[in-house]
Amino acid sequence: MSSTTTSPGYSTTQIGLHWLIAALVLFQLVFGESMVAVVDAAEEGEQASQTDILLSGGHYWVGIAILCLVAVRLVLRLTTGVRAKRPTTPIELAAVAMHWLFYALLFAVPVSGLMTLYVSEEIGDIHSLAKPVFIVLILVHAAAAFYHQFIVKDGTLRRMFVPRS
Repeated sequence: MSSTTTSPGYSTTQIGLHWLIAALVLFQLVFGESMVAVVDAAEEGEQASQTDILLSGGHYWVGIAILCLVAVRLVLRLTTGVRAKRPTTPIELAAVAMHWLFYALLFAVPVSGLMTLYVSEEIGDIHSLAKPVFIVLILVHAAAAFYHQFIVKDGTLRRMFVPRS
């Protein structure tokens, strides 16, 4: 297998956005249940804990931040590109599809969360389905990165740490 990079790297901004959004999504996955606790407490006429109230506010604002940052990242991706060639193999096509699925979720999940609050609580059922989907996608994404790093050895993982020159 080749030890050279198969496609150009990302800019410092793209790398920073990737890791910032990843950290914010991790926050949402870990602390997002606080929003459910606050809503459940309100429905039962009880007072939510101060921690849940604080974290639910964080969930709201972090979701908005993710939405804004993903918009910036998508504009960068569309204007600066990421690959030197079109995907041709099934694995390359799957990787492209996975990245676009991430973009779709990173947009749809915050929007569905906002719609749950401002349009209809029923949308919350759809919003809550995102957590297991995100977890599976993140695990597959990480596994693919490690596969490329340690099996294929094509420099793919390095692109998310070292900016292109």
